[in-house]
Amino acid sequence: MQNLDYYSIILFVIATCVTPGPNNVMLMSSGANFGMGRTLRHLAGINIGFPLMLVAVGLGAGAIFRQYPWLQDGLKVIGAVYLLYLAYQIASAPVVDMDDPSGKPLGFTAAALFQWVNPKAWVMAMGAVLAFTSPLGAFSVQVLLIALLFFLFGSPCSLLWVFFGQYLRRFLTRPPCLKAFNITMSLVLVMSLIPALRGLPFITTVLPLWSKTVFSNLEVFCWDPGDPYPYHLDNWEGDWIISYRGDAMDMKGFYV
Repeated sequence: MQNLDYYSIILFVIATCVTPGPNNVMLMSSGANFGMGRTLRHLAGINIGFPLMLVAVGLGAGAIFRQYPWLQDGLKVIGAVYLLYLAYQIASAPVVDMDDPSGKPLGFTAAALFQWVNPKAWVMAMGAVLAFTSPLGAFSVQVLLIALLFFLFGSPCSLLWVFFGQYLRRFLTRPPCLKAFNITMSLVLVMSLIPALRGLPFITTVLPLWSKTVFSNLEVFCWDPGDPYPYHLDNWEGDWIISYRGDAMDMKGFYV
C-alpha cells in the first residue's frame, strides 16, 4: 500500500517518540506535578499537533524552509528561548498538591503550537518525510499515512512518560523532594536543546572561532591523564573542552 515500509516507519516512530526530548521531559514533569488527568490536554496537544505539523512540512512548509533556511534557524532560536522560559517556569514553580486547581499544566493549544518551535520535532518530521516517502506512490497520501502512524504509535510512547512522572510522585511527597525534581527536569530540558542548536550558524562558526581565539592565548596544556604526551592548545581544532579536575589544578581535554 503506497509502497511504504511500514515496519521501518513504526520502528522509527517508536524510537524517536520514546526517547528523551523536550516533549517527554515536560510530560514527565507534568505527570509528577499534576497527575495523569490534568496532563491529558498537554498529551493530546503533542500527539495531534505533531502529526499536523508533519503533514504541513511534507506538503509544502519543508520546501519553503529549504529555500529560506534562515526561517528554520529563526524558529530554532525562538524555540530555544521558549524552552529556556519553560525550564525556568518548571524550576521556579511553587510546589502544589496534585489536585490543587491553582496549578496550571500546559494546555492543548500551547502544546500543539509548541511543536513548531520544538527542535526535536523538526528533526523527526523532516527525517520521516525524507527517509520514508517513495516516488512510486502518491506523495501526499504517504505523508498522511506517516502522520497517522506517528499518532497511533507515538501516543502510547508519550503516555509512558506521563505514567512515569505520576509514578515518581509517590516518592516526591515532601515539598523539598518535588522541588529538587522540578529543578532537575528543568536542567534536563535545557540539555535537550544542545543537539539541535549545534547546527545553527552561530554555534558552528562564530562560537568555535571565538573559543579558539580565547584558548590559544592561554599558556596551558591539556592532556589525557593516561597519556604521558600532552597536547598544546595551539593544536586545538575546535572540538576540545577544558575541564578542571576537582582534586588538582591540572586539566583534561576530551572530545564532544
